Amino acid sequence: MGELTMTKREREDFLAGTHVGVLAVNGAGAPVVTPIWYSYEPGGDVVVTTGTATNKTDALREAGHASLCVQTEAAPYQYVVVDGPVIITDGVDSDWRRSLARRYLGDALGDAYFDSTMDAEKTAVTVRLRPQKWRTTDYNKLY
Repeated sequence: MGELTMTKREREDFLAGTHVGVLAVNGAGAPVVTPIWYSYEPGGDVVVTTGTATNKTDALREAGHASLCVQTEAAPYQYVVVDGPVIITDGVDSDWRRSLARRYLGDALGDAYFDSTMDAEKTAVTVRLRPQKWRTTDYNKLY
């Protein structure tokens, strides 16, 4: 383990924090890279939702695996990248989607966002990424 590498607990706690993730998957001709909201509990899967008929979903179905990068936006920088297989299921749990909106926007704005995007649930899929490979850096460890 390198000097700046996070421990298992540190990396799982960091990934469980509220960050906008960047989901990457090999697509036809070029990688598909998308900022995305996600949820994660230590030891579990990274869970995201997206539309059924998107380049991202098509690429995820074809590749069967993806990467997610999350980072801090201010120094000293920290980041976690996880790679692993994905499982895609049709539909999305409304309670989970509301809790995700509240996580990122707070209760009032999260509820407003949830209510204004209810139609998206009709054509949504849920994606579970099982972290198998981790890459981490924590520049706080320099100080």
